Amino acid sequence: MLKELDLRRWSMIVISLLGLLGVYLTQHNLVPVLEKYRLSGFQLFAAAKTIRFLLNDLLMILLIYGLFFKRKYTLFAFYVQIFGVVFLLIPYLVLKSQYITYNGPLISYLHRLIVNPLLMLLLIPALIYKEKIDH
Repeated sequence: MLKELDLRRWSMIVISLLGLLGVYLTQHNLVPVLEKYRLSGFQLFAAAKTIRFLLNDLLMILLIYGLFFKRKYTLFAFYVQIFGVVFLLIPYLVLKSQYITYNGPLISYLHRLIVNPLLMLLLIPALIYKEKIDH
């Protein structure tokens, strides 16, 4: 897996890690940018969370592709991202739209899954394990 990574794969890995760091460091700068598009209130909140979720997941997919360089793993990661949008992001936004001030355990855990690429991060050890089994 990690043997003889060529320059292209190293570039993907470095770009994805720097991108994830950039998303994390600039997370609070996204709101002022979105305010220029006349978004406010819940629209602003939903747009910021959606953009961060998608950026994090796409950068993690790039990392997975750089690490494993296999189309089937990358495609599977896209399916996981679609699952995340449908079963995590959308319910989270619906709950927050109804209970904007509530921050109990359910919302708190969903929030962590939305703003951090945890699902994608869990894929990496699973794919490493799969690589070991296949070889």
